[in-house]
Amino acid sequence: MADNELSISGISVSKDVVMAIVARAAEGVEGVARVGGNDIASSLVRVFTRRSIAPESSVDAEVVDGELHVGVHLAVFYGYPFTKLAAAVREAVAADIASQVGVEVGSVDVSIDSLVFPKE
Repeated sequence: MADNELSISGISVSKDVVMAIVARAAEGVEGVARVGGNDIASSLVRVFTRRSIAPESSVDAEVVDGELHVGVHLAVFYGYPFTKLAAAVREAVAADIASQVGVEVGSVDVSIDSLVFPKE
């Protein structure tokens, strides 16, 4: 198995695939500004392509004792309660992984790294 693959429930899945699913699920939650990507390159990609990229440090996935564990770093909009936002992200990520990959997620760790204030 390659270093970039996760083996779970009899299948191997690229970490890049899992990262893309996690990023898309998290960004679909109201209140999430972006998944990671606080650097200039990510900001330029977002401006010119209207999509974001999730650098490797923004999403992590590993299999521990036969369970998939995911971590995601977020920038969130001001005004959304963190605990409710994190719960919604956990639910969205777990649901998308279950439907796309076909495995249950053991845990989703949400890290809120930055806060985005609305333009006035």
